[in-house]
Amino acid sequence: MYHAAALLALLMALAAPACAADARIIVQQSPLAGFQYYEGRDLWNMMRVGDTLQLSREPQNPHDANAVRVLWRNEMLGYIPRRENSDVARQMDRGAAVKARIVQLKEARNPWQRIEFEVYVELAPVSGK
Repeated sequence: MYHAAALLALLMALAAPACAADARIIVQQSPLAGFQYYEGRDLWNMMRVGDTLQLSREPQNPHDANAVRVLWRNEMLGYIPRRENSDVARQMDRGAAVKARIVQLKEARNPWQRIEFEVYVELAPVSGK
């Protein structure tokens, strides 16, 4: 099942010029779950908008079989929120090259508002004819 935003992004990407080297489809944009429990506070001053995040499946997680860890420079920051992780987990389990990056850092009291990130897939460049 495709989300409307992802389908729209796909259509726009297909209509883009073939020379676009950094074309990507944004799968979702989410707040980081669990910031207060992991390394985020200690790493906060080093992180920047645009930084690459690593995603790692955790199918044996006792609380959520679709758990996807979010790491920054191999340091655990938290998880993709449970209510939003099933599609990403399924794609990762199928071998899709799903990537993530920070899109917003916010000094907020609520830990769910501190880091927002996007999950995306890069489109392969189209070769010339």
